[in-house]
Amino acid sequence: MKRSFAQRIAAMNAMYKLAANDRPSLPADVADRLVKFKATLLDEVHEIDGIVALSKNGAAPTDVAVAIADLLGDIMVYCRSEALKYGLPLEDVLDIIMDSNESKLDANGNPIFDANGKFLKGPNYWKPEPRIRALLEERGVRAAP
Repeated sequence: MKRSFAQRIAAMNAMYKLAANDRPSLPADVADRLVKFKATLLDEVHEIDGIVALSKNGAAPTDVAVAIADLLGDIMVYCRSEALKYGLPLEDVLDIIMDSNESKLDANGNPIFDANGKFLKGPNYWKPEPRIRALLEERGVRAAP
């Protein structure tokens, strides 16, 4: 039976002896861990410059697509692993965020975009944070030992 992405991340964290929590947990060194996580993500984000150069220099479309897929996949792996370290139910959080994103439509049910293509908030928008808070409180947020 094929393991889910979340199961594979849990196995990876175990293999590499990375933290894994079964419920929301904040370690004493949360600030330090977040700074290190940011550095890791920034390393990945800076790879975009190389992909832009590939594209501008006429690389084959498949090569550019592979580089983009690898970049996005790495970021997702880092984010899912980090969520597990904090015991965050990321898939449930993503469901809440997607529900919130779907509430951003205008009064006629059409999407609203800014110049960069980001969704803008319509009149029926609701913030995801209160529902995320309720989810985490339901799961028992705690300080990690």
